[in-house]
Amino acid sequence: MDIKNYMTDVGQRARAAARLMARAGTQAKNAALLAMAERMERDAAVLLAANAKDIEAAKKSGLDAAMLDRLTLNQERVQGMAEGLRQIAALSDPVGEITDLKYRPAGFQVGKMRVPLGVIGIIYESRPNVTADAAGLCLKSGNAAILRGGSEALHSNQAIAACIRAGLQSAGLPQDAVQVIETADRAAVGELIRMKQYVDVIVPRGGKSLIARISAEATVPVIKHLDGVCHVYIDDKADIEKAVKVAYNAKTQRYGTCNTMETLLVAKGIAPRVLPQLGKMYQEAGVELRTDEAARALMPGAKAASAEDWDTEYLAPILAVRVVNDLDAAIEHIAQHGSAHTDAIVTEDFSHAQRFLREVDSSSVMVNASTRLADGFEYGLGAEIGISTDKLHARGPVGLEGLTTQKFIVLGDGHVRK
Repeated sequence: MDIKNYMTDVGQRARAAARLMARAGTQAKNAALLAMAERMERDAAVLLAANAKDIEAAKKSGLDAAMLDRLTLNQERVQGMAEGLRQIAALSDPVGEITDLKYRPAGFQVGKMRVPLGVIGIIYESRPNVTADAAGLCLKSGNAAILRGGSEALHSNQAIAACIRAGLQSAGLPQDAVQVIETADRAAVGELIRMKQYVDVIVPRGGKSLIARISAEATVPVIKHLDGVCHVYIDDKADIEKAVKVAYNAKTQRYGTCNTMETLLVAKGIAPRVLPQLGKMYQEAGVELRTDEAARALMPGAKAASAEDWDTEYLAPILAVRVVNDLDAAIEHIAQHGSAHTDAIVTEDFSHAQRFLREVDSSSVMVNASTRLADGFEYGLGAEIGISTDKLHARGPVGLEGLTTQKFIVLGDGHVRK
């Protein structure tokens, strides 16, 4: 395969499809989404069989446990993909929305209209469900999508792509509106991230090395986050029961995700009441604890943390724990070691909560809630195309609105400038 010619053809077809998608009606887009969901449920056995091939190959190649977890499909996850598409169909269509329409002194009106970005390239690793989520969000927001999944999920992604094409065809929409790259050749990524004439934005999802490479080499604008060094801070004014519940869930609900807590910070005034209980629970769950000296005195069996532990996204059953003096020290630690992804405080003190919300500069900041809730599905976006820790153009979970932009519109009646 000539990769350059192949990708140029993909780009040209995506640009043509984007023009058609920009004028597609809400009814047609929703019909396609619902048809995709139905097809995935109907062909669940086909999807699982394709995924089994990928899992077998991944195990032979020595893929680690976190990546295997991301790669795996089961009946529940297939149902989750279908439900995500149905939720996207149920959301309001942002395309064409007019806001801020105001009369100017000369008599004409100025406002803003929400419009698609155009062609969106998504590059991701392992998770086959990203194929469905990305396709659904790009479709509903009126964009065309070029999806390049990891080589380890090639069979799974192509099986999902077949369901997507069937849904588009049944609704009378161009099948080129969602194209899943058919080659595992890494050169395809290099082409995709430089096709400025065809691609409007790149969204990478995957490991830090992948995202760093794309950020460094892309000539197309990138929406990204590099890693998820997420924190939970248990304030000295926390409710013990809430603190234990939130801190345990934030780490153990699922290990291999970017919104999993990697560092637990605990105010020294409450540490003796909360760390022994949490230490026992984590160790029973098989979580390795790497702590400072103060926390280690309260959590028997913990290891001494190194300087690198405070900056590490483990994506594994490993947790760094540190006892801090107070709220100021917790905010300072997060500012120094966090990745601007998701951080949470557990407290019953309103002023402490408000300070944390204002001063922690992350894309999601939470009070008395698990970091695992930082997710497009949980936020009511239907699904997400990724998390952005950038401040332009989107931030946090990127759903429909994050895949559109606004343009100024002017409504006049023969108005001219004098």
